[in-house]
Amino acid sequence: MNKKIQLQDLGTKDFKDTWDYQETLFKAILDTKIKNRREDAGLITENHFLFVEHPHVYTLGKSGDLSNLLLSESQLAEKGATFYKINRGGDITYHGPGQIVGYPILDLDNFFTDIHKYLRFLEEVIILTLAEYGLKTERSPGETGVWLDVGTPFARKICAMGVRASRWVTMHGFALNVNADLGYFDHIIPCGIRGKAVTTLNNELGVDSVNENEVKVKLLKHFSALFEANFV
Repeated sequence: MNKKIQLQDLGTKDFKDTWDYQETLFKAILDTKIKNRREDAGLITENHFLFVEHPHVYTLGKSGDLSNLLLSESQLAEKGATFYKINRGGDITYHGPGQIVGYPILDLDNFFTDIHKYLRFLEEVIILTLAEYGLKTERSPGETGVWLDVGTPFARKICAMGVRASRWVTMHGFALNVNADLGYFDHIIPCGIRGKAVTTLNNELGVDSVNENEVKVKLLKHFSALFEANFV
């Protein structure tokens, strides 16, 4: 099993360009697996992890409801935002500046073949990272992602998640609100869940901004420990 993960920080990159790049990496892993199965080739499958920050964009998962986007095409243009229907699970979400997006493109045959466990591990990476900032975050039953004050009128989401998997290969991932502009969430029903707020790390800490590179280092530390992986 190959537990090495090739890490790339793409900086600020258009959502569609990044999606296409993910698809290229995803397909290459699938092609290797298919070749191994057909020819007993014994090839090692690669694993990748992409960090990226997107310009303002709304994305709707394959099971999502378009009515959860509250903007028309012209209003999207006014906000400087784009919109895509994509092939991950989940409903609608927002990506933009001040948000750390992580896309693990892994062959889970190298780790464990359990999508439920995979999602819980992604959540745990976020929970452990935010604990280092003194925040108690948790899961909300039936709602993928990471939240604060679950079960109270003040429940708010700080990290959204949505993945795609085929033949145990993953793509898409998580979006952690660090210094994001929460105003952009007012134009959607986030993840299709009404009556619950969204928050950011800097808002919870009561500071103007949080060092995003520092957050990335912590995320990678916890990801590496949970998945028993090495980043290269």
